[in-house]
Amino acid sequence: MKTPFSVDDLYLHKKITDIAVNPAGDAAVCTVRTVDREANDYRSALWSVSLSGAPVRRLTAEWVQIANTPRWAPDGQTVAFVSGMTGTMQVHAMDRNGANTRQCGEFDGGASDFRWFPDGSALLVASGVAVDPDLRGGRAKSPAKSPACTPEVAWKLPYKSDGVGYLLGREIRLYRLNLATGQKTQLTDGAFDVLGFDVSADSQRIAYTRTRDGRFAHCSDLWVCNADGTGHTLLVGDLATVATPAWSPDGRWIAFTGARREGDGQTTLWLYEMASGRCTLFASEDLEIAAGTAPHWSDDSQSLVFVEAHRGRHRVVVGDVAQRGTVPLVTGDRQLGALDCRGGALAYTVDRPDLPSELWTSRLPTPGTAPAADECKLTDFNPWWRERTGIAAELRAFDVPDGLGGRETIEGWLLSGTDTEGPAPLLNDAHGGPSSYALLDFDSNVFWQTLCAQGWRVLALNAVGSSSYGPAFCERLSGHWGEYDLPQHLAAIDQLAREGLCDERLAVAGKSYGGFFGCWAIGHTDRFKAAVVMAPVGNIETHYGTSDGGYYADPLYLDTAPVFDRVKARAMSPLQYVEQATTPTLFLQGKDDERCPKCQSEELFVSMMRAGDTPAELVLYPDEGHSFLGSGNPSCRADASQRIVDWVTAHAAAQTAPSGAEPENQQAEESLATAEG
Repeated sequence: MKTPFSVDDLYLHKKITDIAVNPAGDAAVCTVRTVDREANDYRSALWSVSLSGAPVRRLTAEWVQIANTPRWAPDGQTVAFVSGMTGTMQVHAMDRNGANTRQCGEFDGGASDFRWFPDGSALLVASGVAVDPDLRGGRAKSPAKSPACTPEVAWKLPYKSDGVGYLLGREIRLYRLNLATGQKTQLTDGAFDVLGFDVSADSQRIAYTRTRDGRFAHCSDLWVCNADGTGHTLLVGDLATVATPAWSPDGRWIAFTGARREGDGQTTLWLYEMASGRCTLFASEDLEIAAGTAPHWSDDSQSLVFVEAHRGRHRVVVGDVAQRGTVPLVTGDRQLGALDCRGGALAYTVDRPDLPSELWTSRLPTPGTAPAADECKLTDFNPWWRERTGIAAELRAFDVPDGLGGRETIEGWLLSGTDTEGPAPLLNDAHGGPSSYALLDFDSNVFWQTLCAQGWRVLALNAVGSSSYGPAFCERLSGHWGEYDLPQHLAAIDQLAREGLCDERLAVAGKSYGGFFGCWAIGHTDRFKAAVVMAPVGNIETHYGTSDGGYYADPLYLDTAPVFDRVKARAMSPLQYVEQATTPTLFLQGKDDERCPKCQSEELFVSMMRAGDTPAELVLYPDEGHSFLGSGNPSCRADASQRIVDWVTAHAAAQTAPSGAEPENQQAEESLATAEG
């Protein structure tokens, strides 16, 4: 007999976080992360997976605290990776069968990332180096002393980052590590951080992205230098962000992802031609690259394989460099997590609410042929999933007002238990961003499956402002947060009610921009019977000066960039309306959040408490940042997820369901009028 999902399932879930396909394209090494419940921490191990379907095999001797970023040597006989097995994060290597594990060099500040030189002689390693912030980017003439007082001096922006903290006491530099001698050669030096890098096929040049000089270092540029650290040259310095450089095998091109506007969550693909110095869009700005993914070159330098974010889903596409056209290779109603592509093989993970994290593979088609339909699942790290009652995940279309006086069709995911029938309580979960889309990974949303197992439905809508639907749809929400998207959410809910799928037992939840949306909603409608507001933007005026990215992102989203309009910021803030809310509201907040600092939740909570007797609670999680729900300590994730389930169940589902599933048209129209007004 199957058992229902519960919050405790997060302790069982094993997640694949990194994948590396070997040069021959017949095997992959992946990092598998698991939860150590007793230690309230995570452990990871490297596993070898044959892409032909042979049994998987663990390479590392045991589960360690951190073992990630596996990368194959050019000859396919060695796997290097970053691990904390010796106390600090250092590069290690092992034979392809897991034998002969050894540490490669020693970096005082640890190693954060690395690449092999194509000739196999060395590694290119990024490492943080402690610097004296009182020098304000200058170089010390003698080694810095360790004073009893260690002030954190802010002399440029950003000076802090969520999940990292204070930034100006260290610089991330590049080093060349000779594998034969262990000698390290420093390649970069300056008051900047190296963010991404790649080595040319002849091992002679390095492309890297780095933060910009000056008072505003949130922007990044593309640079190149020689392999010995000489000849540093700026290639692209007129975009707001540049990331994931990838050198073509013939050395002609550097592909990278980037965006024109500061704070823009939409990233597209660019090509820099070394001979001409021309930087061009690969296709158009309608082509959006999935966040955190990198392009992969074909061996002949004629095409690129990458993950496109398309209408709230991910698909693997191949792009022809000469024609600049794209052809989908792997598609479906889902999203992809980790991915690698080498030797004619793709290996990737799939994110769907009805699937656990496992490794999948597909072969790349030969030139001129149609994509092969040979996708198959290779691993079974989560057999417990099959013991749970089923979850149905359906992508639905909704007819909604467009905010401009017309109508449009938007999409959203509707989740429910496979045995749920008739009207059910509904959680309307708003995604962050807003320049993003509903993310489907299990680790961030374990409360979805838990609620569905208790007879709920969950709506994860991609309303106006969502990315992956084209720039016009995404940018329309700027300057109209809450104003344009709340009526769309209510219209989608009314459509589900007319179909007999939900009733008046409604709850709203969301984190980051989703937290903004939830608090805006309860200040403008009483339709929701419960609300969970997590790490919100509650007061845009204070968010501008306290967030690690507010000073450049908020003007964009106010539609006043580069000027920050404080009058408009106050008018667009949920804080101005929260005192009229009557919806019981739970606030969840990482205490060390630098993206949406705790003052955002505190202002909303205190204002709501003083305004009347509407039930409200604030829960702060010590030592947790903005991502507490998906990647915080396991006990924090479990506590937060259970509180969400308990709060909405107590305040929404506990109410008596109405006898009729279909609302009166007048009620639907009144709800929209309330939201729009």
